[in-house]
Amino acid sequence: MQTFQTEETRPFRELCADHGLTVTHQRQVLYEVMQTMPGHPSPEEVYARVKRRIPAISLATVYKNIHLFVERGVLKEVSMHHGSLRVELNSHLHHHMVCSHCKAITDLDEKDLGELPALQSLPGGFQAERYAIDVIGICAACQKAKRS
Repeated sequence: MQTFQTEETRPFRELCADHGLTVTHQRQVLYEVMQTMPGHPSPEEVYARVKRRIPAISLATVYKNIHLFVERGVLKEVSMHHGSLRVELNSHLHHHMVCSHCKAITDLDEKDLGELPALQSLPGGFQAERYAIDVIGICAACQKAKRS
C-alpha cells in the first residue's frame, strides 16, 4: 500500500522527523488543533477541542503528548509557576504579561521591554541560556470589570 503525503500533512511530518517523533493520527490532530488556538492554551482547553475530532481520546493522552512535544522542543512551556501548565507554538523571542486576576497570558515582544543584559553566569554557578520574563499585573479587561 502506497501512502501519499498531502501538503497539509507534510509540515507536521517534517516537524516530527526534525524532533525525533513518530507521526501518529492523535499527535497530528493535537498539533493541528493547537495551531488554531490563540494564546497559551491549557491541556484541558486543548483536550476539549481535540475531543470534537477524536471522541475516544483521553485527557491523559493529551497531557502525555503535550509533555512529549515540550520535551522534544515542538512546544514551549509558559509560566510554569502560575498554576496550570500552559504551552505555546510561538518560537520567536518574547516574554509574557500575566493577569493576576484572570490568569490570562499575553505575549510581549522582547523589544517592548528594552535592552536586557547579556546572558551570563549567575550566583551559584547558574548559566543563563535565555531570559523569560513574566510581567505580572492586571489586564485591561479585568481593570474595566473592576470599574463597572
